Formats: sequence, C-alpha cells, structure tokens
Amino acid sequence: MDLILAMDLLGGLVVQGKSGNRSSYTPLTWGLAPSADPGAYLEYMRPKYLYIADLDGIEGRSSDTALIRSCASKVERCYVDQGVKTPEDLMSFAGVVNVVGTETAGTDLPRYRENFLSIDIREGKVIPWGDDPGQLLRYAGDLGFPGCILLHISSVGTGCGVEDRETLEYYRSLFPGTLLYGGGVHAPPDLRQLDDAGYDGAIIATAVHKGTIPLEWLRRGRQC
Repeated sequence: MDLILAMDLLGGLVVQGKSGNRSSYTPLTWGLAPSADPGAYLEYMRPKYLYIADLDGIEGRSSDTALIRSCASKVERCYVDQGVKTPEDLMSFAGVVNVVGTETAGTDLPRYRENFLSIDIREGKVIPWGDDPGQLLRYAGDLGFPGCILLHISSVGTGCGVEDRETLEYYRSLFPGTLLYGGGVHAPPDLRQLDDAGYDGAIIATAVHKGTIPLEWLRRGRQC
C-alpha cells in the first residue's frame, strides 16, 4: 500500500489543515520540516508520492501552476486537486495525476472519467450534494474512473483514526479501481487496517509530523 504525503498549499505556503476549517489554516511551521516554503519543505520531507490540495484553486482563486509543477517534479507521482470546475482546468504535466473533487467539479462527472475522483466527505455525506459515499463510489466504478480518493475532510488533521473494518471493506467492495483513503490516519494500526481491507494507498501528513508514523516510511512510499 502506497503512503502519500498530503500537502495543502495556500498563498504560496504549506499550511496546516484541520477538519476543513480553511479560515483557520496557518503556515505549517511546527512540523518536521524547518520551513513552510513548499520547495524547502519537500527538500526536507522527500516523499516518494505527494498529494497537493491547492486551496486557492479549490476556493475559486487563481492556481499557482508553476509552483505545483515545481513540486510535482520532486516526487515520483503527484496527485493534484486544484479545484477543477471544467475539463479545461486539468493539468497535463508529466508525473501529475489530476484529481477531480466533488466539492468543485459539478454534477457532470462523466466528462472527467479519465482522471481520479476525490469523493469529498463531511460528516458522512458527500459534499456538496449530501449523497451517500458508497453510492457515488459505485457510480464512479460504473463510469470507469481509474481511481478514487475517499477524503474525509472532517477528519483531516485530527488523528481520529480510520473507519471501522466493516465500513472500509464495504467501500472497497464497491469500486474496482485504485482506492486511496485520506483523513484521520493516525498510526500504524490504521495503515494495517486499510491495507487488510484492500486499499491501495493512504494520504497522510499530521501523523508523520507528530511522529506516530515514521518519516522513513513516507520517503520509501510504503510501510517498512
């Protein structure tokens, strides 16, 4: 199972996210890396895989495409959610996997089917529509999306842990493609539970900065 570093970008800096309350996000200056400058941050963290949430783009402001491209060039694979609203917003850089989030993409999901779909979940419901995550996962499979991310926005930065084994296995059974999990992953038992349930990757950040998941695992891109 892949381990993927989550990096939230806002105003050209790496910020600390918690529970999706973006008005309270501040530069990530307390973690392992000595700087919230994205370049310096990645030089220290050296992840194999990276997930970028471009919060400026997601909130309707201009994306810093040059910065995202620079960050993507430092890793083997980079998933990018830049708040895509139309297919014309998608990136075409080498090593970048476009992530289309339900928060911004609109209801015409078939037009994005060649990319990854981020099922953005708050309090158990898909935002902004209030759908059941399982129903949307099944629909994404029917449309032929190659991959999905179950992104529990309410759990981001909280260290609250992952969902119970039965729920994880239920979601996994609904989607045949690559399935990643983000939000609340806290410690190695969470990773084992996701791995045992058949997930292909976990998106993590706070747990690494707090030392509950080793940085070396993130650099190798897998549990050791």
